[in-house]
Amino acid sequence: MQYFAVIFLSFHYITIFCKMQYPECLAFETQVWYNKGKGGGLMKIPEQIAEILAKLETAGFEAYVVGGCVRDEIMGKTAHDYDITTSAEPQETERVFGDCRVVETGIKHGTVTVLYKGLSVEITTFRVDGDYPDSRHPSEVSFSKNIKDDLARRDFTMNAIAYSPKRGIIDPFGGESDIKARIIRCVGEPEKRFFEDALRVLRALRFSAELGFAIDDKTSEALFAKKDTLAKVSKERTFSELKRLLCGDNVKNVLIEYREVFAEIIPELREMFDYEQNSRFHNSTLFVHTARAVEAAPKTAVMRLAMLFHDIGKPFCRTTDENGEGHYYGHAGKSAEIAERVLRELKCDNALRMNVCEIIKYHDIPVELSERIIRKRLARYGTERFRDIMEAHIADDSAKQDFCLERTENERKAIEIAEKIAAEKPCLSLRELAISGKDLKEIVPPSPKMGEVLKKLLGEVVDGSLPNEREALLNRAKELLR
Repeated sequence: MQYFAVIFLSFHYITIFCKMQYPECLAFETQVWYNKGKGGGLMKIPEQIAEILAKLETAGFEAYVVGGCVRDEIMGKTAHDYDITTSAEPQETERVFGDCRVVETGIKHGTVTVLYKGLSVEITTFRVDGDYPDSRHPSEVSFSKNIKDDLARRDFTMNAIAYSPKRGIIDPFGGESDIKARIIRCVGEPEKRFFEDALRVLRALRFSAELGFAIDDKTSEALFAKKDTLAKVSKERTFSELKRLLCGDNVKNVLIEYREVFAEIIPELREMFDYEQNSRFHNSTLFVHTARAVEAAPKTAVMRLAMLFHDIGKPFCRTTDENGEGHYYGHAGKSAEIAERVLRELKCDNALRMNVCEIIKYHDIPVELSERIIRKRLARYGTERFRDIMEAHIADDSAKQDFCLERTENERKAIEIAEKIAAEKPCLSLRELAISGKDLKEIVPPSPKMGEVLKKLLGEVVDGSLPNEREALLNRAKELLR
């Protein structure tokens, strides 16, 4: 096996040399030897990355791809981002790539960005971090010549793996075994890792939600113990991580198991934790229903956020009938109000916040299959937003008692009807009317009523009682303006 590995590595470096000297001759993707345990295997690296590694090695430095790209390859996924770590210090890296544009993106922490053949690649020097007084940045760093020093400062074992075509896998903390066992485990002492960067608390949950990995017991204990340090993380970083987490396949289990951690970010969630709805439509607490609804929704930030908040106003809107059953009239509006406030605090961008709140506000409108009514709703909400509202219905009903699943058939039919109507490119807004205010001014003197008349005309076009034709619209406008 070693004999074949040597042959393969030799071929690999000949390939890189030829590509660098005669790029037009070799167009296939670079493949380098990946010593995957006893079985061996191949790890594919984009040719630009392989060439960067080769240039650093040729200059006398060690160089590895590290972190998420190695993890993804071990998992059989396609890696999209490649980070490189090297024994070369920043100034030495700049000299090696003197013929490229180099940006000193994080020079204090040993990071430069090299723009190499159309690819932007971060290259960071092996380093040891000092104390983290703000639970985010080390007060100082010292450069190292040992790759294991660099891996020891990383968050989780699955991200503390390096790979070099020359040296193979470097995995001092058992990251590959943890990946195979589907476990998230901190490198070294968990509480220390979370204290160093409080966002790691949320990153652990995000990886669990995205990858479906379980969190190691000691890591989980430390995560709960350090959850209050999330207060030190900027709202922007927190919200960015939360959005990715919510879009994970395993989000329901993570929300339920680590609900107290989420309450550190959004205290308003606590009202839902053990809230019994006393409704024939529900067989779980309000928070469990919410977690189920989040997971049932399409995997987009707007839909997952909408379902996280869709019922958060229920505890404030409860009435109980003579049979002891709970009702929640007006909860959609109250939930949208709370979501608006929370999302502002989390520094959510305006467009996303407005879209989320609109879906929440209308998530419980009656489902109708009449084309006339759906046309009116498309005119009111827009095609995309109407679909989102129906998707919220589907997610909501999928998280209730089993008999509620029958409703989802009509909700999907409503989406089909809406898409059919949209494909016909009907007139659904004032800008699509065959006339405008300018046309009205040609037949009657300007009047404050003109805006109302145009809206009336649009309503009649939408419900099918008036064709969207210039002559018909002008005649009807004359009638309305008499």
